[in-house]
Amino acid sequence: MLKFPKTLSIVFCSLLFGAPVFAGELNLGREATKAEIKAWDIDVRPDGQGLPEGKGTVEKGEQVFSEQCAACHGDFGEGVDRWPVLAGGLGTIKGDDPVKTVGSYWPYASTVFDYIYRAMPFGNAQSLSPDEVYAVTAYILYLNEIVAEDFELSKKNFTSIKMPNEKNFFADPRPDTPSRSKKKPCMKNCKKEVKITKRARIINVTPEEDKKTAAKE
Repeated sequence: MLKFPKTLSIVFCSLLFGAPVFAGELNLGREATKAEIKAWDIDVRPDGQGLPEGKGTVEKGEQVFSEQCAACHGDFGEGVDRWPVLAGGLGTIKGDDPVKTVGSYWPYASTVFDYIYRAMPFGNAQSLSPDEVYAVTAYILYLNEIVAEDFELSKKNFTSIKMPNEKNFFADPRPDTPSRSKKKPCMKNCKKEVKITKRARIINVTPEEDKKTAAKE
């Protein structure tokens, strides 16, 4: 399991319950319970680890996609307004105007499944059953011409899916390094009061329209 969800759980619980019960080296929040960790531990990996039991056809996926996803992504994954485009763009990555979609850019089908299972539909995350997620994933793969119209995606055949851009990704050979110092942070002679010395509009990072508004204030 990734450390990221666990960290979120600790911070969330700290905010939720108000009174902090410090835990760990950072003295933040409290230890997440096993139930809280289990709720976040739903990631799916390229080798299929984490996939739930289930299956879904392209046809079923089209129905679910139309009801739950098309409002933002369009009926055929073309995107609505500024919502992400999910299909097309094959062969554009090296061009001046690359279109990064599931079919043109993403390296693994597991990323598609994991994202839908964890975060979609927008505003109602984790409301889809495993069968519905398999079906929507199958439909998106179909929109990108990766599977046929009569295809059924399941846990059993999931790792047989090969994405068009997979070969252009490679493992980072650099060794893992800690993201923070192992030294205990200094907590002596700290400032008693923090003063704001500059604002964004003064250091010239505020957009022009806001500058005009600020000038009238």
